[in-house]
Amino acid sequence: MKAALWHNTRDIRVEEIAEPAVGRDQVKIQVAYCGICGSDLHEYVAGPIFIPVGEPHPISQDQAPIVMGHEYAGQVVAVGENVANVRVGDRVCVEPIYSCGTCAACRKGHYNVCEHLGFVGLSGGYGGFAEYSVVPEKMVHKIPDHMTWEQAALVEPAAVAVHAVRQSELRIGDSVAVFGTGPIGLLVIQAAKAAGASKIIAVEVSPERREFALQAGADLAIHPLETDAVQAIREETNGLGADVAFEVAGIEATINAAIEVTRSEGNVVNISIWEKTANIPLNQFILTERRMTSIIAYRNIFPQVIQLIANGQIQATQLVTKHIELDDIVSEGFEALTQSKSQIKILVKPNP
Repeated sequence: MKAALWHNTRDIRVEEIAEPAVGRDQVKIQVAYCGICGSDLHEYVAGPIFIPVGEPHPISQDQAPIVMGHEYAGQVVAVGENVANVRVGDRVCVEPIYSCGTCAACRKGHYNVCEHLGFVGLSGGYGGFAEYSVVPEKMVHKIPDHMTWEQAALVEPAAVAVHAVRQSELRIGDSVAVFGTGPIGLLVIQAAKAAGASKIIAVEVSPERREFALQAGADLAIHPLETDAVQAIREETNGLGADVAFEVAGIEATINAAIEVTRSEGNVVNISIWEKTANIPLNQFILTERRMTSIIAYRNIFPQVIQLIANGQIQATQLVTKHIELDDIVSEGFEALTQSKSQIKILVKPNP
């Protein structure tokens, strides 16, 4: 079968590999769509970050080259003999977290902060940038019959946004600032709106992405190089600052602006995966009792996110700007995302 493998920085290759066989506790999926994630882009431009190089990941036992792709959905074509709740023909999406199940975090159900955290498609396994994927049954979630494959492929990134809003402790009527309106930032806007935010202000340099932010539900979209974002947000919040600020850009200037714009005792939520270390003003937290919440991925949330998308409360497919074939994943996918901010979410179709 065809699959896209990460070999090194800016070296992703579409190759023919052996089609995976299903194990006793596994499910084999014919992939319908797989989205290119910001994490995938980080690996392409500046990796390895999650990808194991030199020694295998402790759970997957794989190392580079890795079959990429972790935002995906498809139809079950085979199940292992121990699989009880999934059948051939089921339509499913994948929750791609590798967790050990035995560390302190896993034992209390917080498997997204497992000591050996990994992701199918980043840390090993058969990811979604392939004609077929094989995953443990526990990673598979059935989707409603009326849910489209495009919607199902976007459950994974939407889960990141919903988890971030939940962890932020956002309350109905709160004001929100979102710094960075790529795919996750746009989904945060939708999730915050669904959670009852009274005012949502987006901060984004790209004019195309500012327009996307307004379409996603932001009340105002600020260009931070033309307008003082901190002053503008304070003016929009009666001088107090935002109740919650989400940092989704991974840039030192934006995390510092997010801190400054958050009201006293407010919450700064970091979602970004950082390529470089950032310096932040700790006294801005101490003297105002602001909090910072950092989130990674999601936990115990996929069924609810599936319903939010299936019910139309989160319009995830608004983010899709292009559908491409697997053979074009580098030129029309990764390179397109690095070169143009007009591209938001690109979906890859591995099967003809």
